Amino acid sequence: MPNRTRALELLDEWVESDGLKTHMLAVEAAVRHYARLRDADEDLWGLAGLLHDLDWERNPEEHPLKAVEALQEESFPEPVVRAILAHRSDFTGVEPEAELDRVLVACDELSGLVVACCLVRPNGIDDLKPKSVRKKLKDRAFAAGVSREEVARGVELLGLDRNEHIQNVIDGIRARGAELGLRGEDLAS
Repeated sequence: MPNRTRALELLDEWVESDGLKTHMLAVEAAVRHYARLRDADEDLWGLAGLLHDLDWERNPEEHPLKAVEALQEESFPEPVVRAILAHRSDFTGVEPEAELDRVLVACDELSGLVVACCLVRPNGIDDLKPKSVRKKLKDRAFAAGVSREEVARGVELLGLDRNEHIQNVIDGIRARGAELGLRGEDLAS
């Protein structure tokens, strides 16, 4: 089975933007956190989070179809491929039915907002609270590329309280804060 090492190689081959790489790594961190919370396969779920936007730069008009094609050629597991298709159900027609599908949808846009919040805070992810994220969620000018509708849809798909979901995403990203450069000490330099 292809592993995280291969996924990171693909990330380096396909993605040039450091911002997009950070986003994909942040989504991976959040999805892995959910895998731990739900006693799921953390490595499998992490692959879906890490690779979900693999073809965004190369083929935005066909995203995620080209990435899925490449991942299938390399025999990435079907749950990973399906979750990647489901995170763009509006385009692919694959609805998020499996737990991994729903978690990926729920973590994608919210992870983007959490990362954006970290970048404007002196302490980054270190002391970020759901209240701060909720405040930025209401400000549509902040991180304008983050779909507030998709954030709400993700909360609904998980059936969790919004604050609980936000905290889960923060906790997942905080666990990888050093790798992502989102700690206060990283942002101060």
